[in-house]
Amino acid sequence: MGSTLPLYLRIQQHLLEKIRGGEWPPHHQIPPEEQLARDFGVSRMTANKAIRDLVQQGYLTRQPGVGTFVTDHKAESSLVEVHNIAAEVAGRGHGHTSQVLSAEALEASDEVSMRLGVRLGTRVFHTLIIHREDGVPIQLEDRYVNPRHVPHYLETDFTTVTPNEVLVAACPISDVEHVVEAVLVDATTADRLEIRPEQPCLRMIRRTWSGDHLVSYARLIHPGDRYKLRSSLHTG
Repeated sequence: MGSTLPLYLRIQQHLLEKIRGGEWPPHHQIPPEEQLARDFGVSRMTANKAIRDLVQQGYLTRQPGVGTFVTDHKAESSLVEVHNIAAEVAGRGHGHTSQVLSAEALEASDEVSMRLGVRLGTRVFHTLIIHREDGVPIQLEDRYVNPRHVPHYLETDFTTVTPNEVLVAACPISDVEHVVEAVLVDATTADRLEIRPEQPCLRMIRRTWSGDHLVSYARLIHPGDRYKLRSSLHTG
């Protein structure tokens, strides 16, 4: 083949071309390790490493005793836990960046006062941030924070530290409430997420408590074709 790439990366490149080119759509079963090893003239261990790395990056999923399949490779977040989005992106082997559109103190509106449990007109902190994965917008985070519990919130450089990291450090989360719905967004939001206005999105309303204190209220909007939410329940 004349390539200077390591053998396992050549296999990965081949698999990714099939996936990204659409020849292998989500849920397609890829050839087994043995066949890939024969096709590329490598050991099964080398083929295994190529597949294992793509599983870790979220492109493939293994079903023991059945085979290996292409995933839909959407960013994924838990419905029952609160994770740092930068850590989630890094865990998929990708790069996270943030664009801060707003970081300010303002007076609570009717909705914010109700959602955050403060009086109308109370001074609250507000941030509006676009989170990107490898340069592609995956979340618009519109967050309100009670300054009584996180007084130094607005002193943060949110291009290097996420709001989640600041909140967890100041007030460890004890309770969380999630409400999720499918929505269509306005033209401004669509432009910020680099999508068409008619493209469906997922909107998560998240409120977090630390003990008896309601600390944060956030509206998190994700393009529907780039994100998925996961929940699991262990009944014992």
